[in-house]
Order: sequence, then C-alpha cells, then structure tokens
Amino acid sequence: MTPLHALLAQRISATGPISLADYMADCLMHPQFGYYATRDPFGASGDFTTAPEISQMFGELIGLCLAQTWLDQGAPAQITLAEIGPGRGTLMADALRATKGVAGFHAALSVHFIETSPTLRKRQAQSVKGATWHDDISTLPDAPLYLVANEFFDALPIRQFTRDEGGWREHMVGLEGDNLVLGLSAAAPIDLLAHRLADTKTGDIVEHCPALASIVSTMSAQIEARGGVALILDYGDWRSLGDTLQALQNHEAANPFANAGLADLTAHVDFEAIAKAATRMTKVTPQGVFLERLGITARAQALARGLTDTALEAHIHAHWRLTHPDAMGALFKVIGLFPSTSTPPAGLEI
Repeated sequence: MTPLHALLAQRISATGPISLADYMADCLMHPQFGYYATRDPFGASGDFTTAPEISQMFGELIGLCLAQTWLDQGAPAQITLAEIGPGRGTLMADALRATKGVAGFHAALSVHFIETSPTLRKRQAQSVKGATWHDDISTLPDAPLYLVANEFFDALPIRQFTRDEGGWREHMVGLEGDNLVLGLSAAAPIDLLAHRLADTKTGDIVEHCPALASIVSTMSAQIEARGGVALILDYGDWRSLGDTLQALQNHEAANPFANAGLADLTAHVDFEAIAKAATRMTKVTPQGVFLERLGITARAQALARGLTDTALEAHIHAHWRLTHPDAMGALFKVIGLFPSTSTPPAGLEI
C-alpha cells in the first residue's frame, strides 16, 4: 500500500466514495505523494517518453511553425511564448534553437511555463534559461500569445459515466477491503451530458474533463483579443466514447488503482470539447500529417547525413515513431486556435 493509497482509503472510509476526477487529481498532483509533484517521469529512466524526447525534430518544427505564425501576423514587437505542461523543457529548448535565425523573433518573445510541479520546474530551468513560471494560464502576460500544449490535456482529471435507463451512473472510487476499486453511483440525469443522449445507448461510457473548457476558453480569448496561436497536440478523438483511462509505470500498462501516486494516469482527449470552448480553430489533423506538412522528412534527411550505424537506425525509427499511422502519427492529433482575423498556422487548415 502506497502512502497516498492509505490517505485515500482513510478519506473514503470517513466520507464515502470519491469521483474518478478527485482520485486522479490526488494521484497526479498531491503536494506530498502525487506522481508529478515528486518525480521526473520522462524518458527511458521514467515511465513514458513524449514526442520531444523522441527527437529534436519535433520541437524544432513546432518552433518554426510558431515563428511563421508570428511573421504572418505582422511580427508583433512583444509576445508571450508559452508552454503548458512543458515536461523537461525539451520542446521549448529545441524550438528556441531552431528559431534563432528568424530575425526579430527572439527579441520579441519572453518564455513562460505553466507548471505546478516543483521537481519539473527545476528540470525546466536547466533546459531553458530566463523562463517565468505560472501555476495556471490565467496569470500569463496580456500580450499576443504563442502557446504549445503537447500531451497536457490527456493528464487532466476526468469524470466517467455509464449510460443507464434511468440516466447516467458516475464511476466512483471506493473501497473493497483494503483495495481501491471502481464502482457506480445511482442513476440520475446529468445536465452536462444531455447532448450525449442522441448518440449513446445503455451501457456506453462517456468521459468528461471538468477543467478543459475553462483552460481552452481562457487561451482562446487571449488569442482572439491580442493575437497569437495555440497548438494543441495530444492523443484522442473527436468525441468521447468508451473507457480510455490508463496507467503507465516503467513504460508498461498498470492497474490505475493499484499503486496510487506511483503511476501516470491519463485519458484520451475529447477534441470536440476543445473545439466547443474555442473562438476559432482549425480542423483536427493527425500528428503525422501535420509534421509532414511542416517538412519533417526533409529535416530528417538533413540530420541523417551525419549519422551512421545505430545512431542512424535510431534516427530513422524516431521519424517513423512520430509520423507513421501505426505509431504516433494517427493516434495523436493536432488542433490550432487562432484569431478570426488571421490565417491558420502552417500545417493546419480550416
């Protein structure tokens, strides 16, 4: 039993089952025992590997896309270059290196990270010098906003519901002996799921991310008012359907309720919910298509010229992993938020 498991069991014994969202929030961000609050989970020594850790090409192309958008919007003199959920800071470091040659871009920008984990803040400070940190997106400077959210929304806590003849039954975390287990509440109408009655049937599972709409609407409102762009890259689909909660520990699937605080918990992102909360957005595009449009193959070929043997093999595999439909290329999607007065960012379309 982990320390967090013991705390949750005590809480549930005293007050009853908790929502899946509350469980995920404690597992990921409890200040003493939460997953992200206590460790650097990225890379081979961690529990999972994100796109920026797979290859420098990913961050480079994201950076060039943002810089091109800045140029397309008239190269404003002072901008906020931000990343929400920046991991180790690898993506931002690669983006900044790739855009050094864009005249005036670095002079115009200030780097801001939205990050609550003290452990990851220290790691990010090693990757990117001179950044400013925020606990949430609401405190970013009132300036044109050029923002990246790569594998951020999948880590936000979700609520789960199963449709029932009497309405919806929420998935709740309770106790069975000493074990944390998932159960169902009594059936009841749920206003926030009223629109899903038309496309679901009894037994279907629907997920809802309570924090998503507020975060998207905040960034979208600033972009609409001040200019900029938000690139959201994550795994998921247009509309939530089915149980997508998963746990990863040591790069392998794990029981989400077995080691509270020691495993990463994520769920697929509902891109329809992002679109509904945004003022103006692009079509949802597969990550592989997006990266190919930005020129990843040409960049891969250029980098390959200096490589041999195992280094070349690893580089070729990284390109495949980022772009191929059997890897991240189709599972991961991209959507862009941009002002109604501007054209969509490079690589995306409306």
